[in-house]
Amino acid sequence: MRWSIIILLALVSMASAAYDRVTGEPFASRSEVLAQHGMAATSQPLATQVALDILKQGGTAVDAAIAANAMLGLVEPTGAGIGGDLFAIVWSAKERKLYGLNASGRSPQGLKKAEFARLGLTKIPTFGPLPVSVPGAVDGWFELHQKFGSLPMQTLLSPAIGYARQGFPVSELIAYYWQMNQDRIGHYPGFAETFLIDGKVPKKGDIFRNPQLAATYEKIATGGADAFYKGDIAHTIAAYLKEQGGYLTYDDLASHTSEWVEPVSTNYRGVDVWELPPNGQGIAALQILNIMENFDVEGMGFGSADYIHTFVEAKKLAFADRARFYADPDFNKIPVSQLISKDYGQRRAGLIDAEQAAKRVDVGINKGDTVYLSVADEHGNMVSLIQSNYRGMGSGMTPPGLGFILQNRGELFTLERGHFNEYEPNKRPFHTIIPGFITKNNKPYASFGVMGGATQPQMHAQIVMNLVDFGMNLQEAGDAPRMLHSGSSSPVGAMMTDGGQVHLEHGVSPKVQRELLERGHTLQPAIGVYGGYQAIMYDAKRQIFIGASESRKDGQAAGY
Repeated sequence: MRWSIIILLALVSMASAAYDRVTGEPFASRSEVLAQHGMAATSQPLATQVALDILKQGGTAVDAAIAANAMLGLVEPTGAGIGGDLFAIVWSAKERKLYGLNASGRSPQGLKKAEFARLGLTKIPTFGPLPVSVPGAVDGWFELHQKFGSLPMQTLLSPAIGYARQGFPVSELIAYYWQMNQDRIGHYPGFAETFLIDGKVPKKGDIFRNPQLAATYEKIATGGADAFYKGDIAHTIAAYLKEQGGYLTYDDLASHTSEWVEPVSTNYRGVDVWELPPNGQGIAALQILNIMENFDVEGMGFGSADYIHTFVEAKKLAFADRARFYADPDFNKIPVSQLISKDYGQRRAGLIDAEQAAKRVDVGINKGDTVYLSVADEHGNMVSLIQSNYRGMGSGMTPPGLGFILQNRGELFTLERGHFNEYEPNKRPFHTIIPGFITKNNKPYASFGVMGGATQPQMHAQIVMNLVDFGMNLQEAGDAPRMLHSGSSSPVGAMMTDGGQVHLEHGVSPKVQRELLERGHTLQPAIGVYGGYQAIMYDAKRQIFIGASESRKDGQAAGY
């Protein structure tokens, strides 16, 4: 027995050593995926395969992204669906430029702020009809398709329609989240009829079908965006919400529009990192990077106490501004250029105490569940797309016969008077979902994203530093142990008064943890919400695509 254990340990050691030589880092879960003609990286393997099929039919990167997003709304309803919003950054190879799309919806025109006080509410509820805002995803699909698509929408939605009718096996992870959502929103009318099998949540391996969603997709495929926002679907949504005590109306849906926006960037040690401007939180990643550029990150070493401490303090500073300024720019003048300037980042960096964690930070300017996917096509077009219902399956509001749940993004408004993100009718709420993109020498370098609420800008910054400062490859950059700071001031009115909490994934040594405690950080156990990463990189010299996918979830990167 003793010799068997010794031999087994030796074999494990040999395998580990060989694995380290292949990946370059002991924490890497797999090697990168390489392909010449196209690449797709999504949070679910079936969606990745659908995207590849569209590329092989001659579809563009955007065509494949739309098809994958529709598929994710079926196979991963715990994070995505056409009841939610969408944001995207697209690299146009022909024009050699980036485009940004904000496809987030607005609050009901007929819901006045005074109504919350009348109902005795001091914050907007998490679930039910009140946090429902207009779902922008479908209009986002058609805006993207009109500008960058080539195949008919019927072709793009056909795979998801087929799977919705024939069914698919539910994965273990999605079954877990499904049960979690059923426990909190399963009592709302329409949920059980749409998302349960014989009254029970699907378990791992159960075949789930959603013929209602198939019918909805068919209407959208043939009738366009108007079928969703001005047809029977819109009437059904409005009537259902009225029955449930909601305020979103047919007119709110019919008047919805997406907005093409200019992506904004900062240069971090030779690469340009791109995000979308508010009402999303993407520029927080740029603010963090501008602060971190003032420190010798490479010299600190990955996973060191100095690195973790400095990053957490930089995040606190960026999130203080996030809490004050990030909101719908149609209602307030947001100082984006100042917030992401190098001079401002340098001044904010000077506030960091190398030996002591800050318990509270102030703004620096004195004025005024989710899915992510990336696709690249043989022509060099790339799309970074993120889409979400917000809290898992959203508000719980499940209109009859449509096969999806409406989002609860309106929860992210604050009722605080005078705040940039204060609730107002026909206003877009602060948004957490952010797509990312990196260019180098004015050429596409990487399309990437990390889903997961307030973790996203933190992880965006960490991914960039893993690539640039620590020389990791694309897969290693996502597999590396992550750090997450929670408890910062937020755009819904909560203020940081105790320094918040630092959550560290496995792999940080006890010595480093002790050093962080000595500097005044509060450490908490790993919370399991460190995001879901997908990325595609383009190697211009060899003209190949490199794909990477999240090992913590069901994600898959695949090419052809």
